[in-house]
Amino acid sequence: MLLALEPEWEARFEPNSYGFRAGRSCHDAIEAIFNCIRYKPKFVLDADISKCFDRIDHSALLRKLNTSPTTRRQIRAWLKAGVMENKQLFPTTEGTPQGGTLSPLLANIALHGMENRIKQAFPKGTILKKGKYSGYQPGAMLIRYADDLVILHEDITVVKKCREILEEWLNDYGLELKPSKTRLTHTLSIYEGQKPGFDFLGFNIRQFPVGKHHTGKNTKGEKLGFKTIITPSQEKIKAHYDHLARVIDAHKAAPQAALIKQLNPIIRGWANYYSTVISKEIYSSLDNLVYLKLVSWAKFRHPKKSCTWVSKKYWHSINGDNWAFATKEARKDSLRLLDHTHIKIVRHIKVSGVASPYDGNLVYWSTRMGNNPEMPKRVASLLKWQKGKCPHCGLFFRENDVMEIDHIIPKSRGGKDEYKNWQLLHRHCHDTKTALDSSPGNQSDCNSVEPKPPSELTWFWEEDMLVMRYV
Repeated sequence: MLLALEPEWEARFEPNSYGFRAGRSCHDAIEAIFNCIRYKPKFVLDADISKCFDRIDHSALLRKLNTSPTTRRQIRAWLKAGVMENKQLFPTTEGTPQGGTLSPLLANIALHGMENRIKQAFPKGTILKKGKYSGYQPGAMLIRYADDLVILHEDITVVKKCREILEEWLNDYGLELKPSKTRLTHTLSIYEGQKPGFDFLGFNIRQFPVGKHHTGKNTKGEKLGFKTIITPSQEKIKAHYDHLARVIDAHKAAPQAALIKQLNPIIRGWANYYSTVISKEIYSSLDNLVYLKLVSWAKFRHPKKSCTWVSKKYWHSINGDNWAFATKEARKDSLRLLDHTHIKIVRHIKVSGVASPYDGNLVYWSTRMGNNPEMPKRVASLLKWQKGKCPHCGLFFRENDVMEIDHIIPKSRGGKDEYKNWQLLHRHCHDTKTALDSSPGNQSDCNSVEPKPPSELTWFWEEDMLVMRYV
């Protein structure tokens, strides 16, 4: 049922809806907020829909689905199936089943239209006076991740009006905003005693007034007088450190290798999540706190040993790092604790507009995700590693380009048939490189330098499915 409904609704969903959607993530939502406020401070309505999955009105949802009678009956049966707890069956008169594979999609369908309603009330556009351009009218922006959302605009009255419109719209589906998690604030200035900025999806988003040497600039190069900074929220930093501290305390009697195996996945996962924002100083601070906690752990295990003896036993010099918490380097199965600072900070590129993995753009989604069901795994992986560019000519691959896998060092010259020795090239670039390599191509799984037959992208039916391939 999910495979039948998802492609249809992915083509209809709004561009700033990011939760529980294929090819979209929390980082896309954060990047959308950054793009919205990077050149101008704005007022923010930070809101949360109360018990979204539990209170969706079944009748309104089924009307909105507007699907075939067979599909409608099946979905209605799931919604009305009830819940079994302690051998008692409780009826479900509202909401979607928690944990069901279809529940996130049904919730997104119910909330679809929220962004368009706000844009209809406060559209963006140009202001004309006597037929001449006199300024730009910014529109209200709604960015949603599942049941968490923010509304941004320069005018506080517009934001308050959007809140009223939103509450009225949600009421039709039996939903409401949660008062304890709904607040009005400003990204740069203090508003009604509340400090600037807000937390969203574990990130803190705030603007700071700065001097002329640190200020951001607009598209015309004019200085803004402030800078937009996105960091991990203090709540999430504390929760992460408390988690690490609990793991260390729980392994006081365990070997060092066992402790490292427990800590590394936690550190890697948390640091990767926040590696798209300004996190370097926070990573360093957390590494220092973890080090102090590990010193206490080591001293507890050896209360009668000196600090020098303890440090030599548990901390070693590895690749120039003199304080690496690791097992003895001589052993083959030696382990090292991962530092937060080892994770590189890499800017996330937001998903393009209303793009969807079901839209048939194989090159874009293979470059972005590294996999696509209609693209060979090797080609998709190479597209992602090369960031969608041909290394020979430096141009981006386009949808109808003919691509071929090339061996960087030809197999005839000792090159290996592995990912490290592969690259994806345009067909004509591949011909040029093969000719320059003076390789006949018969031992490298590459086509020879002779002209090749034309290749084009063709659609055809295969087992009742529409498939696109190069022939």
